Amino acid sequence: MDLGEYFHELEEDEAARKRRLAREKSYEITEYLADVERQFDETMQGDSLFGSTAPSIFVGRSSYPDVSAGVLAPVADADNAEAYETGPHWYRSGYTISDVFQARTNLLNSNQRTNVHVADEWDGFTGVQREVAIADRPVDVEVGLDGPLDIDLDIAMEDISTPTGPRATAESAELTENPHVPRAVEKTLSDDDWRAEGAMNYLYNRGFDVYDINTILSAGALGQTRQRKLVPTRWSITAVDDTVGDFLRGSVRNAPSVDETKVWYNEYLGNRFWVVVAPGDWEFELVELKAPGSIWNWKDGDYLVAADYENYEGRSNYVEETAGAYYAARLGALEHLADAGRQAKVLVLRHVTEDYWGPAGVWQVRETVRNAFSEGDPGVAETFHDAVTQLEPRLPVSMARLRRNSEMVAGLQSSLADWGVGG
Repeated sequence: MDLGEYFHELEEDEAARKRRLAREKSYEITEYLADVERQFDETMQGDSLFGSTAPSIFVGRSSYPDVSAGVLAPVADADNAEAYETGPHWYRSGYTISDVFQARTNLLNSNQRTNVHVADEWDGFTGVQREVAIADRPVDVEVGLDGPLDIDLDIAMEDISTPTGPRATAESAELTENPHVPRAVEKTLSDDDWRAEGAMNYLYNRGFDVYDINTILSAGALGQTRQRKLVPTRWSITAVDDTVGDFLRGSVRNAPSVDETKVWYNEYLGNRFWVVVAPGDWEFELVELKAPGSIWNWKDGDYLVAADYENYEGRSNYVEETAGAYYAARLGALEHLADAGRQAKVLVLRHVTEDYWGPAGVWQVRETVRNAFSEGDPGVAETFHDAVTQLEPRLPVSMARLRRNSEMVAGLQSSLADWGVGG
């Protein structure tokens, strides 16, 4: 489909797309937290015993290497525990930002202060936490709590992990059923000398999604046994996206290039994504355009623009401006190219609108880019230059500003001058 026709169809579908967008700021979270506290009181057995079904874990990063490590379990609705954990099902179900906050605030984080160097420790609270992490389905647990429920939301101004909900200090924990551990995970655990990077890629190639792998990594269940340690959840999310992305980049480095320029569009939770895939050797860039009034740009005024880039050789250092969103978007693009057996240069433009009022987590970047390639046909342009210039009127910043911030768009400047266009 010609890119102009593609834009026209998107405009005609405005109403349908807006129905999927989490557009309105919600003030229901405070009331919901009060309900969680009430349900918690009803769920408690005696003075200190909390029983539920745990789908996942959380490892904090404050005071590293002595971190807060916890088991996450729903305060209510334990039969549907898996639905409360972050994953692709949130996108498929059309979760709003309010839905994300409510899902996470229903998960009690029963935690202990733990040193990250766990090696082969599988006893006590640490052992229970690690067993929950490596299981392929939620596990029934009973946790002895010490101290009151803390219902303050832990919300960091970073687009990495989802918010965490109420917390309580755990005195003890016990599994009330035997967890089922997939054979592939048992294999990585049994190999004392398998480096974490190789184990991550092994699990990914056996059908584990990055959500499962980052939980296993976070629990210190990957890598050489003597060096295994808990990994803060925020770090493990990006580490897995980066590691799997590097593996996929290696798999397409010698593949033939795509033969035409295509543009995909998708939007979710107040974030609009344009993905331009063009012929050439692998390059990737994420450019973020953050509206005044959005979560990272509360002040009235101009858009904030952030960008990070890599060439054919990849990156040797962590990105400076776009953080975990870079690795999540790159993973979605590389999965598409690896499935096609092609390489390309890829530009992802992310417009963070004022409707993105709360930090839902980097998962929404990953899933929106992933699904951009599967939810409808793309628009087709003659060249990368043609695609970007046709996109400009649909973006909230000028071509001149894009050039100043984007490596890939800046490369168009000489071509435009040669043709006597722009300036």
